[in-house]
Amino acid sequence: MPETAPTLSDLRRSLAEAALRGGPAAAGRIGLGVPALDAVLNGGLKRAALHEVYAGAVADLAAATGFALGLALRAGQEKAAGRPILWARQDFVDAEAGRLHAPGLGELGLDPGRLLLVRAREAEGVLRAGAEGARCPALAAVLIEPWGEPRPFDLTASRRLSLAAEGSGVPVLLLRVAAAQAPSAAQTRWQVRALASRALEANAPGAPAFTARLLRQRGGAGEREWRVEWDRDRCAFTERPVFDRSDRLEPRRTDAAPLSRPLVPFPGDGQVAADGRDTGLRRAG
Repeated sequence: MPETAPTLSDLRRSLAEAALRGGPAAAGRIGLGVPALDAVLNGGLKRAALHEVYAGAVADLAAATGFALGLALRAGQEKAAGRPILWARQDFVDAEAGRLHAPGLGELGLDPGRLLLVRAREAEGVLRAGAEGARCPALAAVLIEPWGEPRPFDLTASRRLSLAAEGSGVPVLLLRVAAAQAPSAAQTRWQVRALASRALEANAPGAPAFTARLLRQRGGAGEREWRVEWDRDRCAFTERPVFDRSDRLEPRRTDAAPLSRPLVPFPGDGQVAADGRDTGLRRAG
């Protein structure tokens, strides 16, 4: 039996259970919460479409992951509230950045019980799992995370994902790291870099912050950039002023390193939970 068969079998069972719990996802657009950004997107991110999120560099993987997850959470609002989010992730990403950490996901506003996590050794398995999920209308969103430039992913493969998203009404978010931009059928393409958070009282870490650049938008404006923060309580992005109070009190350092605390915390030992407790993540496979 092929190695990926148990993973796909479990995934199909999980998708069937999700389909029984809810009907088709809401159509239309996904407002991000930033009026200027949503206006450029003609009211928000197109829901029934494929979208690419590139990490500016490998060091920006946590920022790109946090931004992509924020998009998925926005997709899960309103009529899609409470629906599962499928996350297909290549094992090599775990080896490079550590496994997903349920408490960290919770800090961003994701209930780990809503997450269907699929891990595959090869990128081909990740893409197959993502394609399976993209055809399931009961999901809130599908997040696909291969490493690098997998050979199975080309323009034809991206078209399949795009058509699946159009048919189901479920947004598909392709998270790219260590990969060069290439032709695809994506509706939008983003490049995300880490941005230092604004400290709260007592110098506590502030909200996750990103520099998000819209590189491409089919049939619309492109090459725009925003500085945004993620508001967990509102489950929305907010625009960060170019010159805020902290900028006036202390000159901006162009060589300042991003906040060392990752936006989506990964444990250093690569374990889901250091104490071995059940983290709430549901793994398909």
